[in-house]
Amino acid sequence: MSENQLSGETSPYLLQHAHNPVHWRAWGNDVFEQAEAENKLVIISIGYSSCHWCHVMERETFEDSAAAALMNEHFISIKVDREERPDVDRVYMTAVQLMTRQGGWPLNVVALPDGRPVWGGTYFPTQNWMQALTSIYEIYRDEPEKVLSYAEKLHEGIVQSELVKANPEEPTFSQEETQAIFYNWQSSFDTVRGGPDRAPKFPLPNNYQFLLHFGHLDSNQEALEQVELTLNQMACGGIFDQVGGGFARYSTDEEWKVPHFEKMLYDNAQLVSLYSQAYRKFRNPLYAEVVMETLNWIDREMTGSKGEFFSALDADSEGEEGKYYIWTLDELKSLIPEDEWLNFADFYQVNEKGYWENGNYILLKNTQLSIPPETIAKWQRILFEAREKRERPGLDDKALTSWNALMISGYVEAYKALINEYPDKARAYLKKALRNAEWILQKQNGKDGSLFHSYRNGQSSIDGLLEDYAFAQAAFLDLFELSFDTKFLLQAQEWLSFTTANFQDESTGLFYTRNLKADPLIARSLETNDNVIPASNSVMAHNLFRMSHYLDKPAYHLQAEKMLNQVKEQVLRYGEGYSNWALLMINFTYPYFEVAICGERAKSKYNAMQNNYLPNTLWIGSEKESELPLLENRYQSGQTKIYVCQNKVCQLPVEEPQRALDLIH
Repeated sequence: MSENQLSGETSPYLLQHAHNPVHWRAWGNDVFEQAEAENKLVIISIGYSSCHWCHVMERETFEDSAAAALMNEHFISIKVDREERPDVDRVYMTAVQLMTRQGGWPLNVVALPDGRPVWGGTYFPTQNWMQALTSIYEIYRDEPEKVLSYAEKLHEGIVQSELVKANPEEPTFSQEETQAIFYNWQSSFDTVRGGPDRAPKFPLPNNYQFLLHFGHLDSNQEALEQVELTLNQMACGGIFDQVGGGFARYSTDEEWKVPHFEKMLYDNAQLVSLYSQAYRKFRNPLYAEVVMETLNWIDREMTGSKGEFFSALDADSEGEEGKYYIWTLDELKSLIPEDEWLNFADFYQVNEKGYWENGNYILLKNTQLSIPPETIAKWQRILFEAREKRERPGLDDKALTSWNALMISGYVEAYKALINEYPDKARAYLKKALRNAEWILQKQNGKDGSLFHSYRNGQSSIDGLLEDYAFAQAAFLDLFELSFDTKFLLQAQEWLSFTTANFQDESTGLFYTRNLKADPLIARSLETNDNVIPASNSVMAHNLFRMSHYLDKPAYHLQAEKMLNQVKEQVLRYGEGYSNWALLMINFTYPYFEVAICGERAKSKYNAMQNNYLPNTLWIGSEKESELPLLENRYQSGQTKIYVCQNKVCQLPVEEPQRALDLIH
């Protein structure tokens, strides 16, 4: 079988297309130079390894000899892994959304030789694809001025859509405004099944972190009830793998029942954080189970030899979506002891509710039934061992710096939630977080303070994007809080300095998606809206806020305030799409505490306080003398004291964790 120019790439998604008859190229300036020289239009096709419809279009169209011949003769074709190049994906997704008012993957765009788009869409059956390409080629050949005119207008629309106008107003935020975010958003809740009142349903962990945080500080029961409802429904639904742990990317229906079966690292990292925080708030054992089962899956299937975390598991196996995860009645009856069948079928809803299609069932958990935990564990073990004999879904084993950093933060949150009840597990989680941090420092960190974005088979590649710097800083600040090791704080500050020098837009205080010194795309983007992953800019604003406290840098605090002010109008109007910004607004509008613990028993006292959900608290500790502003001159040999401070005013130090908690409450 012949190979195209993708065979030397590291991305599993690009390698999936290496044997297509299409003469695919990887993204690069040389491709556009060739297109200019030959005056050919460029096809830019974007997807990712676990995308079901990307596989379908490859099978139907890109492996079709007639379609490939048309593409090879009249176009230059580029394949892009959106996970490797989210910056490229963002620009062309914006273009397709402007053209068609919708987007998704596969994302297919035809562009001028200079990269400006002229036509695009998502999935196309072979004949539709060939007809569209033929029509575009002929118009460009016969009436190029029409195509050029359209490209200019569309390009202007892309540039305008990415602009953020500086807000000249003085930053002011109030509790009333924070409450308004909730009340404006509340009308779109599904108060029966949790989540939003529509399908498909994406988990969007950051939304529920905001609702949990806000509900806790504002004593808002409606917000807290929506969080509990959503987390309960998701944990018991088909979106959660009831056999092997971990969440699928989204639910195709309103009931969290039928997932789009691929599992992404970024979802699971954030959901571990969310369920850990919710466990600290509600003490629901179901949430601890979800955390532990998900992290078992991460350890078992998603961790590499250097401690790096892989990106995704495919939705498909044996060419069928979800085949690995679903069960027939006969299969289940052959596995479960006959005298246990009725209880099993009731618990996992092997009935009309759990039925999917073609004789297959999706396992859903019925928590209303009282089944001994050891029986459930036995059933899980039986099903897991049977499933292990099936053909596994494809693994995308590249490791992305940003997603790995999210996973570090997930492990940190799991440690805090479980250290007092499951100390051995919690300590193991911290070890995995520290090992991954070491991988980032050894493999992804450049000598000049820069980061690489991607890693596979021992090879680091692609210059870091804003998301890599933002999430790495956040993860290292989390590790600093937990370990008391200042190397993590200093590394986060070093990355902040690099980001400020190479990514910042001075007029707004926001940061561009790509390094300003990198080869330019057709438009610069300032990513501000929070999606399935929070916007890199909202994460940077949180980092600045935290570092302003740790390092006593008022300038960082002012910049975080300035950044939030740029998007304030959107946050108030559409909290669901700006929930990480809304979380930051809570820090500015509700009491915010600094807790410094100093002395030989600092770690045990820190751990003792983590059973409590205290989202409005910044922690810092040391078991020895420290020169950090919040710890300076506070060490006293033979004593461990806890200082609770707010607005640069500290209460008298206390020694008992409960007394410190009382001061915060």
